[in-house]
Amino acid sequence: MKAPVGVILAGGQATRMGGGDKGLLTLGGQSLLDRVMERISPQVSDLCLNANGDAGRFDVGLPVVADSLAGFPGPLAGVLAGMDWAAAQGAETLVSVAADTPFLPCDLVPRLQLAAEGQALPLVLAATLGDTETRSSKGRVIRHPTFGLWPVALRDDLRAALEEGLKKVVLWTERHDGRECVFPDDAAFFNVNTPDDLAQAEAML
Repeated sequence: MKAPVGVILAGGQATRMGGGDKGLLTLGGQSLLDRVMERISPQVSDLCLNANGDAGRFDVGLPVVADSLAGFPGPLAGVLAGMDWAAAQGAETLVSVAADTPFLPCDLVPRLQLAAEGQALPLVLAATLGDTETRSSKGRVIRHPTFGLWPVALRDDLRAALEEGLKKVVLWTERHDGRECVFPDDAAFFNVNTPDDLAQAEAML
């Protein structure tokens, strides 16, 4: 399977951080977005940024693609924007990552591709196992729906589902026999949602 193109999802409203762009927050002297780019860029053949509003606020050397659907319908709208951009590049698959996850796996793409072997349309979400010390999540697979391998061929199907009001990523992936790829390190998908999370990320560095 050839290398997919990638999209960094930064189209949310960051309400728990008080608004603004989480990806532009600084962690250890670098923006979260720069850290994400460093990790995902070597794994994909091309890369874009999904964000809404004035694209000029991002000076990162990436094409910026906005949601094609109004009203901030969620991460799937960002995936769709990435799929539309990928289609214009002639790509068959897209990998999505979140802009607020500075420790994402450096082997994300090969693992997702391995999990997709045998699928006619590669569709895989990243997942981790719940903390065995926490009764509420013991032994439970926790999916990370902003991290996935997506077939560009299904973009019109996804567009129709979103226009019908679909919000939950997993409902759509299960409809198309999506799989999960379980990663061993839950910390790799740590995302910065609040000021306390940012402080925790500093400690994790």
